[in-house]
Amino acid sequence: MSSSDTVRFRHNQAILAAAIIAFIGALPLAGARWYLLPVLLVPLAVGVWAWRAGTDVDARELRLRALVGQRRISWDRVVELAPDARGRAVARLDDGQAVLLPAVRGADLPRLVEATGQTLPDAAG
Repeated sequence: MSSSDTVRFRHNQAILAAAIIAFIGALPLAGARWYLLPVLLVPLAVGVWAWRAGTDVDARELRLRALVGQRRISWDRVVELAPDARGRAVARLDDGQAVLLPAVRGADLPRLVEATGQTLPDAAG
């Protein structure tokens, strides 16, 4: 795997479909009165979040993307990758901070590590 390869973890796209349906369903309500127009912003924001939010991984860094903005974490700052009690993936940093990895489940950790070009130790041996 070359260093330019990036693995993207995203939330289920059913969230985006639900946001589109909610937006269409809110159109009659928003069209009824001018002061109800901001109701359309809620499904629009959920749709943009579902499309954008997640974690991008390559050999250099983790990139955590949110609705607005992103955070880059270099691999040399990551001390540990582990699932939490709810099955979500968490990265523990060298300063003791635990960072939740958006859209990454604990079961995705082997694929995440593989994207770095590293290998996991064999559990059988």
